[in-house]
This record gives sequence, structure tokens and C-alpha cells, in this order.
Amino acid sequence: MQIAEKSTKVAPFAEIRECPTSGSKSLHATVEFMPGQEISKFGAKEVLDKPNYLTVQTSDSEHIMLDPDFLQYINHSCEPNVFFEPSEGLVTALRKINIDEELTFFYPSTEWSMDRAFDCICNSEACLGCIQGAAHLPPNILAKYKLSKYIRQKLCDRKRTSKLAIK
Repeated sequence: MQIAEKSTKVAPFAEIRECPTSGSKSLHATVEFMPGQEISKFGAKEVLDKPNYLTVQTSDSEHIMLDPDFLQYINHSCEPNVFFEPSEGLVTALRKINIDEELTFFYPSTEWSMDRAFDCICNSEACLGCIQGAAHLPPNILAKYKLSKYIRQKLCDRKRTSKLAIK
């Protein structure tokens, strides 16, 4: 006998589902989204100077706890369907998202060096294995993803610094 997932509606467009065996939670769409469509606005419930596993990085010294907090249940995938842009406070669809589909984002798209690395379990063909943040990935891999304004700036700074070191 299989135990059903527990689900809790948290917004007109989403519900949190909890796995009965592991207790892990995920956010799922209850409506369809098209590419580029706004999913949710967000802000900072709290601003921290160091990252933790629930924060989204906005600068070198700012990491925000999300408001609304149910957005923290958007888990990582190496083939994400949503994008967080902290500078705009906006979550958007990267591709068509079907009803009941789990909402996922690419953590290194907002995180330079994460509080704790983890082994990805997304099982996608593009799975990168260990996820640690954008600082730990080569430019050719990062080029495949939409990245936050902050991460794009960090990559430009890193490129500029390495060119200066060569001279």
C-alpha cells in the first residue's frame, strides 16, 4: 500500500507537497505557466550577512530569506523550469510548466558559493552532480543557464581579474 503525498495549497498557483517517507517538501504548480510568465513576486523576509540553505543571494554580503516563505520549497534542478531574479524580486517560468509539475530552479543561478554543497538528485541528463554555487562551475556550463544579475556581475569581475593576472 502506497501512502499518498500530503499537499497544502499556499497560493492560487501552487501547493506544497510533502513526501510521506522522507518528509521532503516541494512546490508544485496548480495552474499552467507559459515561458516568461510571472509566477510570483518576492521580497526579503529577513536579510542575513551569510548564506544558509534557505537564502537567496543578492550581493556579496546579503542573503535573503524569501517572502512569501513558501517559495523556499522550490527545489534545485539542473534542468530548471523557473528563474529567480532577486534584483527584480520576481520568479518567472523558463519554459511551459504544466499543472502538477514541480517548480524547480538552478541554485547556482543566484548563489556564488553556497553554505553547503549537496549531491544533486534531479536525475536529468544534464545533472551536474555536486552543487556548490556558480563560483565552482566553469563558464561553459554556466553559459547554458539564465543567471541572476548578481551572478552575471560576479562572472564579469572574475573574467576581468583573470585577464589582469595574465598581463
